[in-house]
Amino acid sequence: MPKRVLHDEYFRKAKAEGYLARSAYKLLEIQKRHGIIKPGMTVLDLGCAPGSWLQVAAELVGDDGLVAGVDLSDVRAPMPPCVITMRSDFTKQDAATLLEPVVAFRGDGSLYDVVISDMAPNTSGAGDHYKSVRLCEAVLERLPGVLRPGGSLVYKVFEGETYPDLVKRTGEMFSWCRGLKPRATREVSTEMFVMATGYEPALKQASRPEGVAPPPPQPKKGWGS
Repeated sequence: MPKRVLHDEYFRKAKAEGYLARSAYKLLEIQKRHGIIKPGMTVLDLGCAPGSWLQVAAELVGDDGLVAGVDLSDVRAPMPPCVITMRSDFTKQDAATLLEPVVAFRGDGSLYDVVISDMAPNTSGAGDHYKSVRLCEAVLERLPGVLRPGGSLVYKVFEGETYPDLVKRTGEMFSWCRGLKPRATREVSTEMFVMATGYEPALKQASRPEGVAPPPPQPKKGWGS
């Protein structure tokens, strides 16, 4: 097995260029290849701490856009004015709470243009793939009511035996979907990044098992930068 190199090219580059983590270059490569985030867009980052994807998304949307982030941990690093964060479990927040930043920003009932997620479970070496897939499924479950029709999605998952099924399920919700392993991903890592465009929410709603109700509304927690 290749030896893991902690302080490699991308680690040093992140330090030099002011990014909080090397993971910034994974989103930058995805953006370079597919141009998913455009100036003036609104982006929701699920599992956003420590904030490197917030930094990249903020650069891409610019002053006329908005980036909202949710995480169980605080984002402690300073962020541009277009970024707003909330410390919370996104799986326990209703759509109305997650939409508060974009509603205030647009002044109407707009939904987010893009949802991104670089989340990973606490790894133990046993069952990490399945834990990662469950997190990604939670992201997919939050899309109705927060991502606009035609919107885009980018998420990270640990590759394993149920990875193809996850990609297939994502593809059934979008008009285009594919996986990518960015160059900034360490050689020993099983990380894959799934990109999807052309969200079709009606298909997602129809896929809910018969007799299963949506999650009940949860108490609201406030947003703050």
